[in-house]
Amino acid sequence: MPAILLLILYLALTLAPLALAWGQGLPPRGLWDEIASGLALTGFAILLVEFVLSGRFRSISGRIGLDVTMRYHQLLARTAAVLLLLHPFLYRTPFGIDLPHDPTSQLRLNGDAGAIAAGVLAWLLLCVLVLTAIFRRKLPYRYESWRIGHAVGAALLVLLAAYHTIFMGRYSAAPWLTGFWLALLALALGTLAFVYLVKPFVKRRHPYAVRSVRPIAERIWELTIEPAGPRALSFKAGQFVWLTVGHSPFSPYENPFSIASAPGQREIRFIIKESGDFTGSLDRIAPGTIAYLDGPHGSLTLDRHAAAKGIALIAGGVGIAPILSHLRDLAATGDKRPVILLYGNRIAEQIVWREELAVLTESLDLRIELVLSDPPPGWTGRTGMLDTDTVSGIFRSPDADDWVYLLCGPPAMMKAAETGLLSLGVPGRHILAERFDYD
Repeated sequence: MPAILLLILYLALTLAPLALAWGQGLPPRGLWDEIASGLALTGFAILLVEFVLSGRFRSISGRIGLDVTMRYHQLLARTAAVLLLLHPFLYRTPFGIDLPHDPTSQLRLNGDAGAIAAGVLAWLLLCVLVLTAIFRRKLPYRYESWRIGHAVGAALLVLLAAYHTIFMGRYSAAPWLTGFWLALLALALGTLAFVYLVKPFVKRRHPYAVRSVRPIAERIWELTIEPAGPRALSFKAGQFVWLTVGHSPFSPYENPFSIASAPGQREIRFIIKESGDFTGSLDRIAPGTIAYLDGPHGSLTLDRHAAAKGIALIAGGVGIAPILSHLRDLAATGDKRPVILLYGNRIAEQIVWREELAVLTESLDLRIELVLSDPPPGWTGRTGMLDTDTVSGIFRSPDADDWVYLLCGPPAMMKAAETGLLSLGVPGRHILAERFDYD
């Protein structure tokens, strides 16, 4: 589905409750009461559609990019939270009081004790979910524990909110709007079931096995897996997967890693930096350990940029993984376009596969720019941070806006690189980025 149709569908789903409420033709209440109801209707619709945005559906993230999908998921979740948390404080009509000018009781706030309690609990749970998501890295819990708690809490939240909305809302009691809420609720809970039950079942049918684990740079390892059966993963250079090693496919212990090998190979290679949890125990993974994949995902690919005159690859640290996949694929397919690799690290010992990179210059029109922030004595490459000035200096040319630029690395580096490229007049649509870290 084209990105513009995805946007139209999203707006249709989130604004439909307002249209269905307006179409009921009920007598208008005070302005603040109507605003309060409108915030609740819109906020709850956004909240339910959020489940789809976080469901790793390639039909969505493959069109607009995982970065855009995750960023919208975060921003829209916070928008929904503001609308829903604010709405109960805007009502001006007294609750449960008969008004002399309202003999049909259509203009007062009504609801039984159960609907009220569900609304209060949903309001409190929404506060907890939003705050724990924003400050997740400061919590004394593993990511996997937070993820399960977030999913269970989100399911409970929408169930409570649906009960409150249908049995407390003035407009939502109408059959058409009630049916709309039940359909969106089924979609949201169905997404959770798909992610935590259906996908693991599919992964279980296609296991992989660890072939090797070896150190290739300071605190950086290469993990290689291969399918246990005849079926190999089909992917594009630059894509990534969610990888589970040594656990059940139904386990929450999975991590996103970019594929470093070229497409068409049976084995799949990953470049992983030690950083705690799973990545801190790589040396204890034995060959033959079972593994599972969810993917491929990501849009850091060149298939939509065949007309680009040149290819710029900008990597920081282990962000070199998808860049290596591209270089290996470009060499295998005999691509003749000019390629520039800008690769930043802190020290020389962190440079991955330096010898292979040098060999690739023989089969590709490849220029390599290595940058170290803490260079050793006698270093002849670039020094300092991979910042805006470095990027704009290297890629400044009359045809800069005719190239395609692929970025992967730490958030600060990617932000600086994007700023530098935009200052050169590079169109945003020519800049492709992949992040695994979001605030």
